[in-house]
Amino acid sequence: MRGIRIGSVSSIPIKLHWSFLIVLPLFGALIAFDVETIATLLKQELGASITPGDIARGNTPWIVGFTSAIGLFVGVLLHELGHSAVAKRFGYEIDSITLWLLGGVASFTEFPENWRHELLIAVAGPIVSVVIGIGCYIVFLLLGPGMQAAQLVMGYLAVLNVMLAIFNLLPAFPMDGGRILRALLARSRPHAKATQQAAEVGKFFAFLLGIIGIFTDWFLILLAFFIYIAASGEAQQTSLRASFEGVSVSDIMTPRSDLKTVPEDISITELMDRMFEDRHMGYPVVRNEQLVGVVTLSDAAEINEIEQDAYRVSEVMTRDVESTRPKTDAMAAFEQMQSTGVGRLPVVAEDGTLIGIISRTDLMRAFTIIKSGGEPPSMSNPTRP
Repeated sequence: MRGIRIGSVSSIPIKLHWSFLIVLPLFGALIAFDVETIATLLKQELGASITPGDIARGNTPWIVGFTSAIGLFVGVLLHELGHSAVAKRFGYEIDSITLWLLGGVASFTEFPENWRHELLIAVAGPIVSVVIGIGCYIVFLLLGPGMQAAQLVMGYLAVLNVMLAIFNLLPAFPMDGGRILRALLARSRPHAKATQQAAEVGKFFAFLLGIIGIFTDWFLILLAFFIYIAASGEAQQTSLRASFEGVSVSDIMTPRSDLKTVPEDISITELMDRMFEDRHMGYPVVRNEQLVGVVTLSDAAEINEIEQDAYRVSEVMTRDVESTRPKTDAMAAFEQMQSTGVGRLPVVAEDGTLIGIISRTDLMRAFTIIKSGGEPPSMSNPTRP
């Protein structure tokens, strides 16, 4: 998940997604508008020495609202840091923690397939939230009657953090409870199968949340949509990873012999003729069989039509090209495409020689064949030179 980096904790980058900048003031305003009701509930349930009418006067509701909103997201950040601390202890690398519309996301460079590791990592977040809730409640008890606003904030955060822990423990994959479920399922079955089963449970809970949200709160509908999409996505990722185990880029790429390329010294006019003839909208650019760039229709279109004969491909091509190696794992190439936002990667040897291209289409075609029982040549014939 992309976001604006605002700092780091224990070398883990902390980011803010644009949606966070919308939800934080919105959440603060909702608390401010409802502050008298919240004060009444805290007085009834926790014995708070708060006079609801007093707390709703002047600027106090806004101060309480925005302080509570910031406190909640600090709690969410600490929740994610709890996951991350345990993961780092097991040797996993955390790419970043991002705060966004629905809370926080800790992005792992590689998520654990060891069920014990995943279980402990998943449990760590809710434990941190409960500890924060208990800490806020202790502070709430220590505050005197003359500190009504602070008492309301601490009491409200105590309740919210405990509710956050309980809600996260629902077995709705990929929430913490869903990951705990997957870890327990993975004790007796392959990780990919456990993921598929946990994802189905997650989709069922998403459906229930959506139905409840129709009659109660639109936020539950949004959360249900997120759970359904995330569960489907992770199940597909895991299925891809399992299918591509032992499969390299060279097994499924389009080889150099089937690839159309262009030299860097032809004119844009010649390039456009080639595109029309080949029905291609982009080419690798080679010099002595070595990859030197990539040129696309959009690159060529930047040159005025009457000047296209005067410009060479080398003047408009992209030189900084994302590429991969033939022995790279197919799944690693897929993840590289996802992270960089490209649809295909040139495959080059260590000396820069272009030996093929791998695209999303190649990967999906191979995935379909493997799922149907087929195997790449290197797996069915491991002695192949």
